[in-house]
Amino acid sequence: MLRADPRSASRRLRALASCAGAALALAGCSLAPKYAPPPVSAPVAYKETGPWTPASPADAASRGAWWAVFGDATLNGLEQKVDQANPDLAAALARHEQARTYLTQARAALLPEIDGVASETSNQVSLHKPMIPLMRKLGGAGFTNHYDDDIAGYQASYEVDLWGHVRNEVAAQKANVQASAADVANVRLSLEADLADAYMNLRGLDVQAKLLADTVQAYARALQLTQDQHDGGAASGLDVDRAKAQLQSARAQAVDVAAQRALYEHAIASLVGENASTFSLAKSTAMPVQPRVPVSAPSELLQRRPDIAAAERLTAAANAEIGVARAAFYPTVTLNAGQGFEDMGGMSLLAPSNAFWAVGPSVTLPLFDAGRRSAAVKRARAQFDEASANYRSTVLAAFQQVEDNLALNNKLADEAREQAGAVDAANKAEDIATTQYRMGEVTYLDVVVAQTADLEAQRMDITIATRRLLAGVDLIRALGGGWTVQQAA
Repeated sequence: MLRADPRSASRRLRALASCAGAALALAGCSLAPKYAPPPVSAPVAYKETGPWTPASPADAASRGAWWAVFGDATLNGLEQKVDQANPDLAAALARHEQARTYLTQARAALLPEIDGVASETSNQVSLHKPMIPLMRKLGGAGFTNHYDDDIAGYQASYEVDLWGHVRNEVAAQKANVQASAADVANVRLSLEADLADAYMNLRGLDVQAKLLADTVQAYARALQLTQDQHDGGAASGLDVDRAKAQLQSARAQAVDVAAQRALYEHAIASLVGENASTFSLAKSTAMPVQPRVPVSAPSELLQRRPDIAAAERLTAAANAEIGVARAAFYPTVTLNAGQGFEDMGGMSLLAPSNAFWAVGPSVTLPLFDAGRRSAAVKRARAQFDEASANYRSTVLAAFQQVEDNLALNNKLADEAREQAGAVDAANKAEDIATTQYRMGEVTYLDVVVAQTADLEAQRMDITIATRRLLAGVDLIRALGGGWTVQQAA
């Protein structure tokens, strides 16, 4: 750098101030399209509401610890471990932290960058470099082409955001941070609901295991009775074999239920961040409570679903990126400044006579890029269209999921009522068949048929109860759990 004439300093500063003033006057410009969330139509009311899913004029669905509505202390304790130890949630939180750092990087461009510079070099210039022969002649015998160059100082630069390039990049990264926050909430809700689903299935299997254990004992007594009758000549060998087949079939079903329970127990272990080899849950035949889930107005769904909020924020980010791409067509104005000391070696580097400074703007104007910037704008617009379509798809899927689980909650309640009648009738039929067999009025085949129908009716009753609990969990999941869109702000 060259030493500047001190008498021109004031003129340069005035020129820089004029440039800065003009830049600031243009700094409010933004080339991003005016943003509004993609239009979606929300129904006035859900069509599948019913006694177990009452419509509510306000957003009254459970928030926070939504699983508490099932009234199960074990489930409550397991759900709390999801936040503490689940690795998938930890990964989502890490992704959110990455998004925050990108936002910090983007915001840094709103302020000048200042760097300290220092160098100490020893240099030799070619004797055949232009002007060197003349300098040798003028310098005489004392001329040398070797010199030292020591520099210490700072340099500053600031890109004036005339066309909103930096501000739109900040806006895009801010929207991405909000989307990642909603993604974290969505991952948390999915994990909580997956845990609740696995727990409901496991408890349903516990009840089935108890039913099958009781059934095995009853069938064993029936087999003994049949064997005794056979030994006394009152029953045939065919009756004994049928009784044995019934007993063995019930035992096989019990083994199958135990295998299914093990898989759900392993899944719960992974969801709460524990090793499946050391995790276990005690058996319990107390099924969780079937709650009535209040359903808010459909318009509230857009505020309650974190995946919808994430999709909308990604659309906003894509809109801001259009402004970033369009700004690349316009001139880039950078304000530069530098100050320091320079000498050719020695101990007097910081002497006043060694001071230098430089200040002034630089402008870069794009002239030809073979369509690169145009392609970037087209790509940004296509990405916005994709994000908009994804948003609408997410909203449609959300309404479908709510309607699906509203229908399941209400229809399964009707099915449970009908199945209760079937269980009662099957119990009576088995009792009658057993009594008649003991009196010799029917064959053991009638007993087998009645026993099979009774067991299947009771197992179906338990299955329906489990499905109702799962539908309750999935309805709460579809409604957004305990999350609100304000949490992503």
